[in-house]
Formats: sequence, structure tokens, C-alpha cells
Amino acid sequence: MNDDQLLRYSRHILLDELGVEGQQRLMASHALVIGAGGLGSPVALYLGTAGVGTITIVDHDTVDLTNLQRQIAHDLSRIGQPKAASAAQSIAAINPEVHVIALQQRADAERLDRLVAAADVVLDCSDNFTTRHAVNAACVAHAKPLVSGAAVTFDAQISVYDVRSAGAPCYACIFPPDAAFEEVRCATMGVFAPLVGIIGAMQAAEALKLLAGIGSSLAGRLQMLDARTMEWSEIRLARQPSCPVCAGRPT
Repeated sequence: MNDDQLLRYSRHILLDELGVEGQQRLMASHALVIGAGGLGSPVALYLGTAGVGTITIVDHDTVDLTNLQRQIAHDLSRIGQPKAASAAQSIAAINPEVHVIALQQRADAERLDRLVAAADVVLDCSDNFTTRHAVNAACVAHAKPLVSGAAVTFDAQISVYDVRSAGAPCYACIFPPDAAFEEVRCATMGVFAPLVGIIGAMQAAEALKLLAGIGSSLAGRLQMLDARTMEWSEIRLARQPSCPVCAGRPT
């Protein structure tokens, strides 16, 4: 670590739990971010400012005026540009040492199989069940920790799905692929702007803890926030023996 890096990351290095070794682990890590919208914006920025060495951002969409109410990685000058590239540009403006791979692509199963295999942690910032299940399946297949967040209207949730942890469930244990969940999106229901910032920042925190090897993750716990009252609730989660995705893995 050179003098500039020691200065840039000095407030991390001062933390006893993190220190120089933890910061070096972050700098040698690779995070995969699925989605560069409301959740993906704070995720990408905080991973970048923290010095995660490589960040791959996957998003097929382009920046729209309606995004700017909450998607803080973008601005007016980038309307019409790919969101992944816009987020990469914002990271570079703060920390040009981070290697960002911006992919304007859909996160389909074949692509995810390759991308997840190369990552140390995966952050699901998507907005639909199809993508979430595809991301989860790839994470289970490659035994990679998944930090998953969701937010719509004034309600949000966050958890870590890490099948490396004894008895910890995968996303499909809690939200079975064949269940009939109602798809609710910001475009039709709206979303409270700071809510995605809260959850996105928490996703980044969970990913950084996993990469640095500090603290305990949210694996096996689902936290839910009602931003109308700013009240949190938490439920404990267990791996389901009949889960079609992670059944048969060691517990």
C-alpha cells in the first residue's frame, strides 16, 4: 500500500477490526453488482470509495429523468447513457484506482454463471424475481455469498444468503421459485427516495464485512424496514431441506 492509499483509506485503517490487512483484502477483492439503479447506485459508490479492487456492474438499462429522484450515481448530463457506464464514471471521479467493469447486458443465467464464478461477493440490486432467482442459483452453484436488497413504496428488506454458513438458507428457501409472488415495481408503485439509499448502504456494508472478514453477516436473518415509522423488524431464517436450489448442500 503506497502513501496515497494509506491516506485515502486512513479512516478504515484506524479501525481495529479492519486495519491495514483488512483494507488490503478489500483492495484485492472482486464484487459483482447486479443493477445500477436505486440500490445499485449507493452500493457501487460505497464499494468504490472503500477501495474494493474490482467491481463488475451489470445493468441493461439507460439513465432516464425519472431515475434521478433516487439513483444517486447518475446525473442530468448522463440521461440516455448506459447506467452501468454512468455508475463506473461516478466511481472513477471519486476513486480512479478501482477497476470497474461496466456491462450493459441483462443478467441471464449463462452470463451469471461466468460472472459469479469470478466474484468474491455478489450484490443483488435488481428489481424483479426472475433476476433474483437467477442470481441466487448462480451463487449457490459457485458457493458465493449473496447480499440481497429490495425496496418499493416505503417498505424494504435486506439479507445475506450464504450457503457456506451452516444451516443458512438461500434466497429460494425463503421465496420459492414456483411461488406466486406479486411483482411490485417502482415504476408502477413508486418508492421513497432515501429508502433505497438506506438499504443500498447496508448492502455495501454487508459486502465489505464479508470481503474484509470482519463481524457477522445477516446470513439467516431477514431485516425489514417500514420507512413510514422507521421501524425495523427481523425474522430468523433456516435452510429448507426441500429447497429446489440448495437442497443437499452440507448444513
